[in-house]
Amino acid sequence: MAALDESYDEEHEGSEDEVEMTAAEALSKLEEAWLNEKFAPDLLETKADLVDCMLEQIQQMEDNLKRCKKGDMRILIHKMEIDRIRFVISSYLRLRLEKIEKFHEEILHRESGRKEEDPLLLSEQELSFAKEYSQSVKEHAKVLVLNHLPQNFQKLDREKTAPKPDLDQHVFLKANRNQDQVLIEPELEDDPSAEVVDLVKDSQYIMRFRPLVPLVTDGAVSLI
Repeated sequence: MAALDESYDEEHEGSEDEVEMTAAEALSKLEEAWLNEKFAPDLLETKADLVDCMLEQIQQMEDNLKRCKKGDMRILIHKMEIDRIRFVISSYLRLRLEKIEKFHEEILHRESGRKEEDPLLLSEQELSFAKEYSQSVKEHAKVLVLNHLPQNFQKLDREKTAPKPDLDQHVFLKANRNQDQVLIEPELEDDPSAEVVDLVKDSQYIMRFRPLVPLVTDGAVSLI
């Protein structure tokens, strides 16, 4: 009985192309997404499709275990693999929920302006959670705090005062493929004197997170 032997069709958003991968490959991608989420100061695009794939795989593995004979040594091995997958999934989702709670105003503002071709930031469940959490925080603040503050404080723009992720935080990364002419300061894109760097495959670097956002999104680099 193979632990991860099912195929998985990944549909690329905005494209009619489909890529078929094994469940083992899907797990590898989910583990990469988990580590990226762990080390990124900002919320990354959702990988809910990979989570759903692995949850289905866990169910299939558990069904297969029920058909194994008692005393089969493979049972322990596969139970350990199931526990490992569950840990990755739960840790990945917990990291995302913590960021959503901390940056809910910024995330919802960003989500409201997201274009159809932009990477999907939140899953349906996460979007629902973010809206409910934001509403709960606003109602709680209004009852316990805002009603007792001077009128000029109550008129503060919550979007401008809400916590925002520090995109200028430095992170460690590994280049998954050669990447030429990466702008160190993407905000100076039109400046001919703006500093650029070439990333070499399998090499490791430390850089600000801001210029790495699109590279993390398309898998050109991984955070470590």
